[in-house]
Amino acid sequence: MLKKGMVNFMKFGWILANDEDWEERKETVKDALESSIPAVMVPKDDIEKVKELGNIKIISNDLDADIVVINKDEDLDILLNAKKLGKETGVYVPIESKEDEEYASDVSKYDYIDYIILEGKDWTIIPLENLIADLFNENVKIVSVANSIEDAKTAYEILEKGVDGVLLIPNDTNDVKDFSRLIEKMNSEKLKLDYAVIKKVEPVGSGDRVCIDTCSMMELGEGMLIGSYSRGLFLVHSETVENPYVATRPFRVNAGPVHAYILCPGNRTRYLSELKAGDSVLIVDKEGMTREGIVGRVKIEKRPLMLIEAEYNGDIIRTILQNAETIRLVGEDGKPISVVDLKEGDKVLIKADENARHFGMAIKETIIEK
Repeated sequence: MLKKGMVNFMKFGWILANDEDWEERKETVKDALESSIPAVMVPKDDIEKVKELGNIKIISNDLDADIVVINKDEDLDILLNAKKLGKETGVYVPIESKEDEEYASDVSKYDYIDYIILEGKDWTIIPLENLIADLFNENVKIVSVANSIEDAKTAYEILEKGVDGVLLIPNDTNDVKDFSRLIEKMNSEKLKLDYAVIKKVEPVGSGDRVCIDTCSMMELGEGMLIGSYSRGLFLVHSETVENPYVATRPFRVNAGPVHAYILCPGNRTRYLSELKAGDSVLIVDKEGMTREGIVGRVKIEKRPLMLIEAEYNGDIIRTILQNAETIRLVGEDGKPISVVDLKEGDKVLIKADENARHFGMAIKETIIEK
């Protein structure tokens, strides 16, 4: 089984709806739904009422919950039974003493416990760092209870690695929205981009071209990393540039032919032909900052194509794009440059990768692409 130290896990966040009145808890749940928070923690009497509000995971001390969580010192057999029902499981541990820390560490090592939820009563006595270090190579995910966005940010960043998740007790609607933005920012990776020098631009006939329409609005400087070779992906700009021919489509990247690779979250590549509605893709800006985008639609149409060939550190990399004025790469000045204006000697942004790819995953292997 994979250890946490071997894999880059995405940070996640949950909301604790602990208001005294159901009507107030209901508003918190609705805020979480509207902010795409994946799960809420509620009393067991709220489970059916939350299900009526929308599709969101429910965390509660009951076998009807999606994530069954018991309190410290409750019978662990409850979680064994939950596992048999296909549920996720967790233990909620308030840390008030060294004994509490030891208990959290011990129960986290049971293979039927998915989450250890830690409420720090006094982190100056029992630092969260101890448990992060102790459980780094265990399969359990560490969740810290936070009372503010600042506390949540600190928990995500402790010991550079930080906790896997945060259970936020929000003060108001703005806290929930800010929390959602914080999670997106924490999961945003900065990629190293560099410039390759254009060597050849020539028409190559017609082929099946893929347009990716996302559920996000992109801005100038944003696009997706696409190419014929995994070792060199070109930053293909989104259709956000005003032009006299067609209206802008800021949700779209005209990506290239069906065979091309696209970089997706988790440093995985996929073929453009594989993408479908609901899939995740990586939106990248000219500085290398990334965010996740959801595919809303993929359009495959026969269009005239153009070969783009560039040199990077003595290596030739290539991609193929539609031969049209509205398709752009990103030039040396960070501005979009149309493929019909590309010429030998121009510099364009790429992401180089020395790894080969096997089923989209980076591996250390020699593969020849030409």
